[in-house]
Amino acid sequence: MINRELIRIKTVQLTYAYYQNGNKNIDTAEKELFFSLSKAYDLYNLLLALMVAVAKEAKRRLEIAEARARREGGDKPSTRFAYNRFTLQLEENHQLNDFISNQKHTWADEPEIVGKLFEQIEQSQIYKDYMADPVDNYATDRELWRKLYRTLIQENGDLDALLEEQSLYWNDDKEVVDTFVLKTIKRFDEQNGPKQELLPEYDNEEDKDYARKLFRASILNADEYQHYMSEASRNWDFSRLAYMDVIIMQIAIAELMTFPSIPASVTINEFVDIAKLYSTPKSSAYINGMLDAIARHLIRTGRLMKRMEDKQ
Repeated sequence: MINRELIRIKTVQLTYAYYQNGNKNIDTAEKELFFSLSKAYDLYNLLLALMVAVAKEAKRRLEIAEARARREGGDKPSTRFAYNRFTLQLEENHQLNDFISNQKHTWADEPEIVGKLFEQIEQSQIYKDYMADPVDNYATDRELWRKLYRTLIQENGDLDALLEEQSLYWNDDKEVVDTFVLKTIKRFDEQNGPKQELLPEYDNEEDKDYARKLFRASILNADEYQHYMSEASRNWDFSRLAYMDVIIMQIAIAELMTFPSIPASVTINEFVDIAKLYSTPKSSAYINGMLDAIARHLIRTGRLMKRMEDKQ
């Protein structure tokens, strides 16, 4: 699940923190990087567990409604949402239950936000259309939760505030992690039952190694990379730049120099996108031009064995 986009973002955050920290210890900083990445995986599991918590709340309220119907003689309430096939499968998932069993704090400790989310779901047009849909199968049940997640969980101020209270890391992680939760919903197959595989923390050891090498190269070779910046710009003036801009370009150069298989254009585009999120409004255009100039200069001087398309 932890992909290179997330690793780049975390490397920028932790490199910035490294320079802000007076006690610069690269081994400690590297441990913090991997802890931060592991917290993103925790968030992935926690958001999956939130759907289970909402389904459990639906069952609790269904039992109350059924008891009232028996007592007062009203219509029997529908069980369709409470016993949605997708959330039943998710509730039984072995990997998710292993995660939940190791958590001190679960959604059972947050009844207010779970209850509010359930009520928002009940009031939504997505829910009403689902309850009225004559097609009743697993695919319909799974698609309901994909739509609900995109509409009511992906953009949810109350949930964002709660997650930020629980972990400073999660405020920046959620947007990326949401995409992985949606991918997981789509991947679920009824035939796999409780053994359905969730996304692994890392797709492979290469990504973990990529994180370590990128972080260490960014810091250990900082002087060299900043020299490349100066060579590529005669009018270079650090005092006029946002500090985050320097960090972003330093890490981008680390990726250019350390990973020969990653095209230069990919590296530049990825770090320009990060600049749009983490630096000043004008930074992305400036960083785009600077990184392009730096990469071409390094290729021209034989220090970077990559290719760049000719400018139009």
